[in-house]
Amino acid sequence: MKKYFIIFIFLIASAGHAQQDAQYTQYMYNTALFNPAYVGSEDFLKISGVYRSQWVGLDGAPETLSLSINNRIGKNVGLGGSIISDKIGPSSETIFNVDFSYTLDFEKTHLAFGLKAGANILNVDFSQLTGSDEDVIFQNNIDNRFTPNVGVGAYYYSDNYYIGLSVPQLLETNHYERNEREETFLAKERFHTYFMGGYVFNLSNELKMKPAYLLKLTDGAPLQLDLSANFLFMDKFTLGASYRLNSAVSALAGLQILDNIFVGYSYDADTTALRNYNSGSHEIVLKFDIANTLSKYMSPRFF
Repeated sequence: MKKYFIIFIFLIASAGHAQQDAQYTQYMYNTALFNPAYVGSEDFLKISGVYRSQWVGLDGAPETLSLSINNRIGKNVGLGGSIISDKIGPSSETIFNVDFSYTLDFEKTHLAFGLKAGANILNVDFSQLTGSDEDVIFQNNIDNRFTPNVGVGAYYYSDNYYIGLSVPQLLETNHYERNEREETFLAKERFHTYFMGGYVFNLSNELKMKPAYLLKLTDGAPLQLDLSANFLFMDKFTLGASYRLNSAVSALAGLQILDNIFVGYSYDADTTALRNYNSGSHEIVLKFDIANTLSKYMSPRFF
Protein backbone atom coordinates (compact mmCIF):
# COMPACT_ATOMS: atom_id res chain seq x y z
CA MET A 1 0.00 0.00 0.00
CA LYS A 2 1.49 3.34 -1.03
CA LYS A 3 2.36 6.03 1.49
CA TYR A 4 0.04 8.26 -0.55
CA PHE A 5 -2.88 6.23 0.73
CA ILE A 6 -1.51 6.43 4.26
CA ILE A 7 -1.30 10.20 4.12
CA PHE A 8 -4.90 10.42 2.94
CA ILE A 9 -6.02 8.22 5.83
CA PHE A 10 -4.21 10.74 8.02
CA LEU A 11 -6.13 13.51 6.25
CA ILE A 12 -9.44 11.82 7.05
CA ALA A 13 -8.40 11.33 10.65
CA SER A 14 -7.33 14.96 10.86
CA ALA A 15 -10.64 16.12 9.44
CA GLY A 16 -12.53 14.25 12.10
CA HIS A 17 -10.33 14.69 15.13
CA ALA A 18 -7.70 17.39 14.69
CA GLN A 19 -6.94 20.83 13.33
CA GLN A 20 -7.75 21.26 9.64
CA ASP A 21 -6.72 24.87 8.97
CA ALA A 22 -3.30 25.27 7.43
CA GLN A 23 -0.68 25.79 10.13
CA TYR A 24 2.19 28.27 10.06
CA THR A 25 5.35 28.48 12.13
CA GLN A 26 5.82 32.19 11.36
CA TYR A 27 2.26 33.00 12.41
CA MET A 28 3.31 36.36 13.86
CA TYR A 29 3.95 37.70 10.34
CA ASN A 30 0.67 36.67 8.69
CA THR A 31 -1.95 37.31 11.37
CA ALA A 32 -4.57 38.50 8.87
CA LEU A 33 -4.93 34.96 7.52
CA PHE A 34 -6.71 33.86 10.69
CA ASN A 35 -7.80 37.11 12.37
CA PRO A 36 -9.70 39.65 10.24
CA ALA A 37 -9.41 42.32 12.96
CA TYR A 38 -5.69 42.61 12.14
CA VAL A 39 -6.28 44.27 8.76
CA GLY A 40 -5.72 48.01 8.93
CA SER A 41 -3.69 47.83 12.14
CA GLU A 42 -0.83 49.50 10.29
CA ASP A 43 -1.21 52.73 8.37
CA PHE A 44 0.21 51.45 5.09
CA LEU A 45 -0.46 48.83 2.46
CA LYS A 46 0.88 45.43 3.53
CA ILE A 47 1.39 42.52 1.12
CA SER A 48 2.48 39.15 2.54
CA GLY A 49 3.23 35.83 0.88
CA VAL A 50 3.86 32.51 2.64
CA TYR A 51 4.99 29.18 1.22
CA ARG A 52 5.07 26.10 3.46
CA SER A 53 6.21 22.60 2.55
CA GLN A 54 5.41 20.24 5.42
CA TRP A 55 6.89 16.79 6.11
CA VAL A 56 9.31 16.92 3.17
CA GLY A 57 9.93 13.47 1.67
CA LEU A 58 6.54 12.04 2.60
CA ASP A 59 4.31 11.37 -0.42
CA GLY A 60 1.20 13.55 -0.40
CA ALA A 61 2.43 15.73 2.46
CA PRO A 62 0.77 19.13 3.02
CA GLU A 63 1.83 22.06 0.88
CA THR A 64 0.45 25.56 1.46
CA LEU A 65 0.76 28.81 -0.48
CA SER A 66 -0.95 32.00 0.68
CA LEU A 67 -1.06 35.62 -0.42
CA SER A 68 -2.67 38.41 1.60
CA ILE A 69 -3.05 42.15 1.22
CA ASN A 70 -4.52 44.69 3.62
CA ASN A 71 -4.62 48.43 4.18
CA ARG A 72 -6.18 51.07 6.38
CA ILE A 73 -8.94 53.05 4.70
CA GLY A 74 -9.48 56.40 6.37
CA LYS A 75 -8.88 56.60 10.12
CA ASN A 76 -10.65 53.54 11.54
CA VAL A 77 -11.49 51.10 8.74
CA GLY A 78 -9.29 48.29 7.47
CA LEU A 79 -9.83 46.23 4.33
CA GLY A 80 -7.99 43.17 3.13
CA GLY A 81 -8.13 39.97 1.17
CA SER A 82 -6.29 36.68 0.91
CA ILE A 83 -5.96 33.56 -1.23
CA ILE A 84 -4.83 30.26 0.29
CA SER A 85 -3.97 27.13 -1.67
CA ASP A 86 -3.71 24.07 0.58
CA LYS A 87 -2.84 20.61 -0.79
CA ILE A 88 -2.58 17.29 1.00
CA GLY A 89 -2.56 13.89 -0.68
CA PRO A 90 -5.16 13.77 -3.46
CA SER A 91 -7.06 16.79 -2.14
CA SER A 92 -6.58 20.46 -2.92
CA GLU A 93 -8.48 23.35 -1.40
CA THR A 94 -8.49 26.98 -2.49
CA ILE A 95 -9.80 29.57 -0.05
CA PHE A 96 -10.72 33.15 -0.95
CA ASN A 97 -11.26 35.66 1.86
CA VAL A 98 -12.30 39.29 2.16
CA ASP A 99 -11.63 40.99 5.51
CA PHE A 100 -13.10 44.09 7.15
CA SER A 101 -12.16 45.72 10.44
CA TYR A 102 -13.21 48.71 12.49
CA THR A 103 -10.86 50.13 15.12
CA LEU A 104 -11.55 52.06 18.32
CA ASP A 105 -8.60 54.29 19.23
CA PHE A 106 -7.62 54.97 22.81
CA GLU A 107 -4.75 57.06 24.18
CA LYS A 108 -1.98 54.50 23.55
CA THR A 109 -3.87 51.38 22.52
CA HIS A 110 -6.33 50.26 19.86
CA LEU A 111 -9.17 47.73 19.81
CA ALA A 112 -10.25 46.36 16.44
CA PHE A 113 -13.20 44.14 15.51
CA GLY A 114 -13.14 42.19 12.27
CA LEU A 115 -15.35 40.25 9.89
CA LYS A 116 -14.19 37.67 7.35
CA ALA A 117 -16.22 36.46 4.38
CA GLY A 118 -14.83 33.51 2.49
CA ALA A 119 -15.37 30.85 -0.13
CA ASN A 120 -13.79 27.38 -0.13
CA ILE A 121 -13.34 25.34 -3.30
CA LEU A 122 -12.45 21.69 -2.69
CA ASN A 123 -11.17 19.09 -5.16
CA VAL A 124 -10.34 15.46 -4.35
CA ASP A 125 -9.01 13.00 -6.95
CA PHE A 126 -9.70 9.61 -5.36
CA SER A 127 -8.09 7.81 -8.31
CA GLN A 128 -4.68 8.71 -6.82
CA LEU A 129 -5.37 6.39 -3.90
CA THR A 130 -4.22 2.80 -3.92
CA GLY A 131 -7.27 0.56 -3.55
CA SER A 132 -9.74 3.34 -4.32
CA ASP A 133 -11.39 1.25 -7.05
CA GLU A 134 -12.31 -1.37 -4.46
CA ASP A 135 -14.43 0.90 -2.27
CA VAL A 136 -17.65 2.42 -3.56
CA ILE A 137 -17.13 5.53 -1.43
CA PHE A 138 -14.12 6.51 -3.56
CA GLN A 139 -15.78 6.10 -6.95
CA ASN A 140 -16.83 9.73 -7.44
CA ASN A 141 -14.28 12.52 -7.25
CA ILE A 142 -15.05 15.83 -5.61
CA ASP A 143 -14.83 18.54 -8.25
CA ASN A 144 -14.90 22.24 -7.33
CA ARG A 145 -17.19 21.78 -4.35
CA PHE A 146 -18.07 25.34 -3.29
CA THR A 147 -18.87 26.25 0.31
CA PRO A 148 -19.19 29.78 1.73
CA ASN A 149 -18.00 30.75 5.17
CA VAL A 150 -17.79 33.67 7.58
CA GLY A 151 -15.47 34.50 10.46
CA VAL A 152 -14.99 37.04 13.24
CA GLY A 153 -12.10 38.39 15.27
CA ALA A 154 -10.92 40.94 17.82
CA TYR A 155 -7.45 42.46 18.08
CA TYR A 156 -6.14 44.69 20.89
CA TYR A 157 -2.72 46.23 20.38
CA SER A 158 -0.26 49.01 21.12
CA ASP A 159 3.18 49.83 19.73
CA ASN A 160 4.83 46.97 21.63
CA TYR A 161 2.23 44.28 22.35
CA TYR A 162 -0.92 42.62 21.02
CA ILE A 163 -3.54 40.06 21.98
CA GLY A 164 -6.22 38.61 19.75
CA LEU A 165 -9.14 36.21 19.53
CA SER A 166 -10.69 34.90 16.32
CA VAL A 167 -12.78 32.20 14.67
CA PRO A 168 -11.93 32.51 10.95
CA GLN A 169 -14.55 29.95 9.81
CA LEU A 170 -17.78 29.80 11.80
CA LEU A 171 -19.70 27.47 9.49
CA GLU A 172 -19.09 23.72 9.65
CA THR A 173 -19.15 21.79 6.37
CA ASN A 174 -19.56 18.06 5.79
CA HIS A 175 -17.21 16.39 3.26
CA TYR A 176 -16.90 12.87 1.83
CA GLU A 177 -20.54 11.76 2.15
CA ARG A 178 -21.02 8.04 2.62
CA ASN A 179 -24.79 7.89 2.49
CA GLU A 180 -27.18 10.81 2.60
CA ARG A 181 -29.96 8.64 4.05
CA GLU A 182 -27.72 7.46 6.89
CA GLU A 183 -26.35 10.99 7.31
CA THR A 184 -22.88 9.54 7.77
CA PHE A 185 -19.75 11.46 6.78
CA LEU A 186 -16.10 10.61 6.61
CA ALA A 187 -15.00 14.14 7.36
CA LYS A 188 -16.42 17.34 8.75
CA GLU A 189 -14.96 20.84 8.58
CA ARG A 190 -14.94 22.12 12.16
CA PHE A 191 -14.41 25.69 13.30
CA HIS A 192 -11.16 26.65 14.99
CA THR A 193 -10.75 29.20 17.76
CA TYR A 194 -7.46 31.13 17.87
CA PHE A 195 -5.98 32.97 20.85
CA MET A 196 -2.82 34.92 20.13
CA GLY A 197 -0.47 37.37 21.77
CA GLY A 198 2.98 38.90 21.58
CA TYR A 199 5.26 41.49 23.16
CA VAL A 200 8.35 43.43 22.13
CA PHE A 201 10.98 43.91 24.86
CA ASN A 202 13.61 46.57 24.24
CA LEU A 203 16.69 44.93 25.76
CA SER A 204 19.00 47.63 24.40
CA ASN A 205 19.24 50.13 21.57
CA GLU A 206 20.41 47.33 19.29
CA LEU A 207 18.46 44.32 20.56
CA LYS A 208 14.78 43.48 20.93
CA MET A 209 13.15 40.28 22.15
CA LYS A 210 9.80 39.26 20.66
CA PRO A 211 8.00 36.38 22.42
CA ALA A 212 4.66 35.28 20.97
CA TYR A 213 2.09 32.54 21.29
CA LEU A 214 -0.73 31.06 19.24
CA LEU A 215 -3.30 28.77 20.87
CA LYS A 216 -5.73 26.80 18.68
CA LEU A 217 -8.81 25.02 20.00
CA THR A 218 -11.01 22.66 17.99
CA ASP A 219 -13.88 20.49 19.15
CA GLY A 220 -12.75 16.85 19.36
CA ALA A 221 -9.06 17.66 18.91
CA PRO A 222 -6.08 18.07 21.22
CA LEU A 223 -5.12 21.61 22.17
CA GLN A 224 -2.43 23.04 19.88
CA LEU A 225 -0.06 25.62 21.33
CA ASP A 226 2.76 27.40 19.51
CA LEU A 227 5.35 29.31 21.55
CA SER A 228 8.09 31.37 19.94
CA ALA A 229 10.84 33.79 20.88
CA ASN A 230 12.64 35.92 18.30
CA PHE A 231 15.56 38.28 18.83
CA LEU A 232 15.81 41.32 16.56
CA PHE A 233 19.29 42.79 16.06
CA MET A 234 19.67 46.42 14.89
CA ASP A 235 16.10 46.26 13.52
CA LYS A 236 17.49 44.18 10.64
CA PHE A 237 18.28 40.58 11.58
CA THR A 238 15.96 38.15 13.34
CA LEU A 239 16.90 34.84 14.95
CA GLY A 240 14.64 32.71 17.09
CA ALA A 241 13.09 29.40 18.01
CA SER A 242 9.61 27.97 18.32
CA TYR A 243 7.95 25.00 19.97
CA ARG A 244 4.67 23.41 18.92
CA LEU A 245 3.21 21.36 21.76
CA ASN A 246 3.63 17.61 21.18
CA SER A 247 4.46 18.25 17.53
CA ALA A 248 7.66 20.07 16.51
CA VAL A 249 10.56 22.36 17.37
CA SER A 250 11.59 25.08 14.94
CA ALA A 251 14.39 27.48 14.08
CA LEU A 252 13.49 30.90 12.61
CA ALA A 253 15.51 33.55 10.83
CA GLY A 254 14.62 36.80 9.11
CA LEU A 255 16.17 39.75 7.31
CA GLN A 256 14.82 43.25 6.79
CA ILE A 257 16.30 43.65 3.30
CA LEU A 258 15.03 47.21 2.90
CA ASP A 259 12.89 49.41 5.13
CA ASN A 260 9.80 47.97 3.45
CA ILE A 261 10.87 44.41 2.49
CA PHE A 262 11.23 41.51 4.92
CA VAL A 263 12.04 37.87 4.21
CA GLY A 264 11.78 35.10 6.80
CA TYR A 265 12.57 31.39 6.89
CA SER A 266 11.77 28.62 9.36
CA TYR A 267 12.59 24.94 9.65
CA ASP A 268 10.49 22.50 11.71
CA ALA A 269 11.77 19.21 13.08
CA ASP A 270 9.04 16.78 14.14
CA THR A 271 8.97 15.43 17.67
CA THR A 272 6.37 12.77 16.87
CA ALA A 273 6.66 9.33 15.25
CA LEU A 274 6.33 11.07 11.85
CA ARG A 275 9.97 12.19 12.16
CA ASN A 276 10.93 8.70 10.97
CA TYR A 277 9.20 9.31 7.62
CA ASN A 278 10.11 12.90 6.68
CA SER A 279 13.00 15.35 6.75
CA GLY A 280 11.18 18.27 8.35
CA SER A 281 9.13 21.23 7.19
CA HIS A 282 10.21 24.47 5.47
CA GLU A 283 8.44 27.82 5.43
CA ILE A 284 9.28 31.08 3.65
CA VAL A 285 7.66 34.46 4.33
CA LEU A 286 7.98 37.57 2.16
CA LYS A 287 6.46 40.91 3.24
CA PHE A 288 6.17 44.23 1.44
CA ASP A 289 5.08 47.46 3.17
CA ILE A 290 4.05 50.30 0.91
CA ALA A 291 3.51 53.81 2.30
CA ASN A 292 0.20 55.46 1.45
CA THR A 293 2.10 58.55 0.26
CA LEU A 294 5.65 58.90 -1.01
CA SER A 295 6.58 61.32 1.74
CA LYS A 296 5.00 59.43 4.61
CA TYR A 297 7.30 57.84 7.18
CA MET A 298 6.36 54.29 8.11
CA SER A 299 7.02 53.75 11.80
CA PRO A 300 8.35 50.21 12.25
CA ARG A 301 6.13 47.49 13.69
CA PHE A 302 7.67 44.24 14.81
CA PHE A 303 4.60 41.98 14.67
